[in-house]
Amino acid sequence: MRYGQIRKYDIANGEGIRTTIFVIGCTHKCPECFNQEYQDFSAGSLWTDKETKQVIEYLNDDQVKGLTLLGGEPFQNTKDLTEIVKEIKKHSNKDIWIYSGYSYEDILDDPDKKKLLDLCDVLVDGLFINKLKNLKLKFRGSSNQRIIDIKKSNKDSVVLYYGDQAI
Repeated sequence: MRYGQIRKYDIANGEGIRTTIFVIGCTHKCPECFNQEYQDFSAGSLWTDKETKQVIEYLNDDQVKGLTLLGGEPFQNTKDLTEIVKEIKKHSNKDIWIYSGYSYEDILDDPDKKKLLDLCDVLVDGLFINKLKNLKLKFRGSSNQRIIDIKKSNKDSVVLYYGDQAI
């Protein structure tokens, strides 16, 4: 897997102070994407065990509430990212947010994507749609995107996440 950056402290992509991993590669090509440079699958750097250890170290910081996965498109990196998240979870019980252009329902229909989803706690789903852009929204760019409590949701019922803050 390739990645664009790892942020030790991020307050824009999920609740509280978070560590974030920006994966590389996305075929959605949303117009006005805020991370266009991360769409190219050959960009960024190759992920190694060193980066996994670094993320685990960052998550051990008491100030960090959890991990956020975004990109690019995390669900177009499922094979490697699933293994990386499994390793991280062996060393941290902090919550994991994941952002995707895919809908929750589409992710559930794909066994490989669902394996990664099952390791996470909150999903921000849906393509960014520029005409629905709303700068007042927390943790998402356009009003069609949902913030989903993965553990409380299932194929028949989507439960939106409201967490510690009004969203």
